[in-house]
Amino acid sequence: MKKFLALLLALVLVLSLAACGQAGSGSSVPESSSAAAEPTPAPESESEAEPVEPASYSIAGLKGPTTMGMVKLMDDAEQGLYDNTYTVTMYGAADEIVPLLSKGELDMAAAPANLAATLYQKLEGKVQVAAVNTLGVLYVVTTGNVEVTSVADLAGKTVYSTGKGTTPEYALNYILTQNGLDPAKDLTIEYKSEATEVLSAMQTAGDAVAVLPQPYVTTAQMQVEGLKVALDLTEEWNKVSPDSALVTGVLLARTDVIEANPAAFDQFLADYQASIEWVNANTADAAQLIAKYEIVPKAEVAEKALPACNITWLAGSEMKDKLSGYLQTLYDQDPASVGGAMPDDGFYYGA
Repeated sequence: MKKFLALLLALVLVLSLAACGQAGSGSSVPESSSAAAEPTPAPESESEAEPVEPASYSIAGLKGPTTMGMVKLMDDAEQGLYDNTYTVTMYGAADEIVPLLSKGELDMAAAPANLAATLYQKLEGKVQVAAVNTLGVLYVVTTGNVEVTSVADLAGKTVYSTGKGTTPEYALNYILTQNGLDPAKDLTIEYKSEATEVLSAMQTAGDAVAVLPQPYVTTAQMQVEGLKVALDLTEEWNKVSPDSALVTGVLLARTDVIEANPAAFDQFLADYQASIEWVNANTADAAQLIAKYEIVPKAEVAEKALPACNITWLAGSEMKDKLSGYLQTLYDQDPASVGGAMPDDGFYYGA
């Protein structure tokens, strides 16, 4: 009897060891076993990121190319398609924007590049440039029998222009100088206060040369028979200064607004970039929005002018490289044009 019990115990032990071996080799485990316990929660670092807290932004736009790329954002914002809230107000002149930014009544502005640099100095770093939104919009145009196919052809001619003491003068002088022409001796430049005055002078002269911005060039071509574009000053700038760019407009933002909610601000930048890309890819539809927001009076003019307005998106280090080179050329001609000093690295957001 004792031998029988011993044999039975040995058999049970062998079967138990066999079962353990099968479980260790990957066999199924009953639901009641410890292997079916609740999974361990993921570490905190692997959990989903917290959603961005939306922000409300008050943005200034000017009636011109610097705001054309924003129209899709403006339209979508009115329909409530963004998490952030964007309110864009149009202004006729950059001078209207300055006090509002200074007093904190505006969060951002699409503004001239040299104005952004000037405000950076004036407000002691309380604003930053976040992107370049428009490159050069200046063109040399001619009427009558005048032939201009290169910058050198401007020698000995009278050139009408707007922008005395501002970007048109600085850009034209730089391009002339880099092409071996002295703006004060080799040609005559007559500055007018408005583009309409330039056009009137051209019509009076008959055979004339002028520097005009888009979209006014397109408007002028519809009014004056035979007016043609002779030179694109953006292309001429690139020929003599390939490491910089002729920059017309930038996005300027208050530093405290950026720092209050960096994630929401970066989302705005993404929304704005998408708007610019849409405008460049859908000129007919974009022209309708540009007319709707009265940036340009007629959609027909906007559609024809858009390809020549050089609406773009430059951010980060690329923005810094192109913009700093442009501001340096202005500074070299007149330090006051950029606020008396070149902006330091703190001026360039994300660079």
